[in-house]
Amino acid sequence: MLSVLNLNLKNFGVIRFFDFHKIAGLFFLVGFSFLSANSQAQEFSTTSKRAIKFYEEGNKKFTLLEFDAAAEELNKAILADSRFIEAYLLLGDVYREQKNYPRANEVYDKVIAINPDKYPEVWFFSAVSLYEIQNSQLASRRFKKFLSFHDLGEARAEEARFLLACCTFAIGAVKNPVPFKPVNPGEKINSKNHEFINSVSSDELLLYFTRRDSLSNGNRGGEDFYFSNRESIGNEWNRALKMGPPINTAGDEGALTISPDGRFLLFAGCHREDGFGSCDIYAARFNGNSISEPINLGPVLNSAKWETQPSLSSDGRTLYFTSTRAGGFGKADIWKSTLQDNGDWSIPENPGEVINTKGSEMSPFIHPDGQTLYFSSDRHPGMGGIDLFVSRLDSAGNWMSPLNLGYPINTPADEMNVVVTAAGDKAFISSNQLSGSGGYDIFEFEIPQNIRPIPSTYVKGIVCDNKTKKPLEAYFSLSNLLTNKEVVRSFSDATSGEFLVCLPTNREYALNVSKSGYLFHSLNFSLTGLNSQITPYIIDIFLEPVGEGQIMVLRNIFFETGKTDIKNESRAELSKLIEFLENNPELMIEISGHTDNVGTEDFNQKLSEDRAKAVLDYLVEGKIRASRLVFKGYGFLHPIQSNETEEGRAQNRRTEIKILEIEKSN
Repeated sequence: MLSVLNLNLKNFGVIRFFDFHKIAGLFFLVGFSFLSANSQAQEFSTTSKRAIKFYEEGNKKFTLLEFDAAAEELNKAILADSRFIEAYLLLGDVYREQKNYPRANEVYDKVIAINPDKYPEVWFFSAVSLYEIQNSQLASRRFKKFLSFHDLGEARAEEARFLLACCTFAIGAVKNPVPFKPVNPGEKINSKNHEFINSVSSDELLLYFTRRDSLSNGNRGGEDFYFSNRESIGNEWNRALKMGPPINTAGDEGALTISPDGRFLLFAGCHREDGFGSCDIYAARFNGNSISEPINLGPVLNSAKWETQPSLSSDGRTLYFTSTRAGGFGKADIWKSTLQDNGDWSIPENPGEVINTKGSEMSPFIHPDGQTLYFSSDRHPGMGGIDLFVSRLDSAGNWMSPLNLGYPINTPADEMNVVVTAAGDKAFISSNQLSGSGGYDIFEFEIPQNIRPIPSTYVKGIVCDNKTKKPLEAYFSLSNLLTNKEVVRSFSDATSGEFLVCLPTNREYALNVSKSGYLFHSLNFSLTGLNSQITPYIIDIFLEPVGEGQIMVLRNIFFETGKTDIKNESRAELSKLIEFLENNPELMIEISGHTDNVGTEDFNQKLSEDRAKAVLDYLVEGKIRASRLVFKGYGFLHPIQSNETEEGRAQNRRTEIKILEIEKSN
């Protein structure tokens, strides 16, 4: 973490204690010292000229960042006068700059013992030193003591209030730890270098991460993407392989994310010829075992600043990312952009102060449920360093106050990012605080109930031509039956025909699969009232080429029980049917109604005819020429499942389309 307390003074020089009220606003940018001032500007607590001489020499060394030499001179000053408060204070500054917080606190304790009220800031810096060594109880008391003084300056008082909130949180979190049993996936994933988790496929069979290689001289090496797969959940991961060109290059790539349908890869590329800033967000498309050249997502989404850490929503239309662009609240903020119907990304929006702070919010991960956002922050109260948080959308669509993931998921060290599975029960984290192979390693753990998202399952399979059995690239549209709004767009792989579509639970869906020259295929999924055990749907879809005599079942047209009133949930399917007929104006079709066997034959015959007529009327209202349409009712004469079960009867209650004729063009 770029700690607000410990940034390198080389960038700004040493700030003097007696200048504090003039430059308080710089507190969040630099660490600063108590008494790095010339002796002429100070009233010392000693009259010993010898002590003052040693102090002045120590002050010079401190200004030159020669901290060991400064400490030696200041200790001589203290030997000359053991009650020389200013020498103790500057010596405490030296130890803090060296991150020797126990020694710094020992020195500040001496000042408190000599005169606790002369310099109120001694309580602040003592508390900071205690905070850095995780003595939250005593640090809390000293922050409170510091805040009891008057005329503190708002910048330092604000920092004290924030760190006091962190102490309060840490005390409670350690007393009430959350369940956390991290599992190391082993040497096939983790190495002696740094590994950072990036993405896990919706079926949990593919894992992507960034590995930062270390050079032999100890300097930071390059960053590249790796991936690993496994046969099934619970099996070991196979040895990770480096992702080749065109994604990995001689430069740095990082913060990769895979769209929930597995079709797109987004990542941050830095200092590229087609870049607009230091780092930009790029996208590439999978096609079988190959991947397209990455493209820059453009100057609206990317800026002259730093854009990175993309996370794409399950509908493929909302992108969350980290940026240092102007207009934010802190050093780095989380932003979002929406994919427009014309293919352009919208001007990024900031989610606001509920999520973003004066510090840095990074590593957004939007869960496939579309309403649970995980991210890291160094400014929301936590254990210290960078902590992980979760926020959820409320019923009005606003982000709620973030919740810290808790201890020991978060520690006083830096927790960089977290990726949660679609099912919502497990997560992957990068940590250098657990027993690993070296540096940051990847660990898997079961996520505590209170920070879980809404579970999501998936539909997975292959799309083929029903006659040739060859794989097809087909378009998928997933709609919410209640709202008739499209929630996911996707497509099957052009080479393999494979597809994967995420389904957040607690909703009912209509799935439509279409391809030019073929009848479309529709399904529906009711995922309401389910428990935590979410079963995926494995379905192979065979599309029928358009031809005379071909029949298409419309599984998402619903009627009121025993009536001909078309329910609102049918509108998405009927819109697809109108679109299909508009794209195929040469088709003449029969609309047929079918029922189950509940009730008399005459009743069901009449009901099926009237329902088919209702669909025809809807199509005519949708500007489909009536001369292309006929309707017919078949009652319960042609069941496709047994009428002995409710599930079977539900499938028998259906509407079908039959192609009667294909008009020849002149």
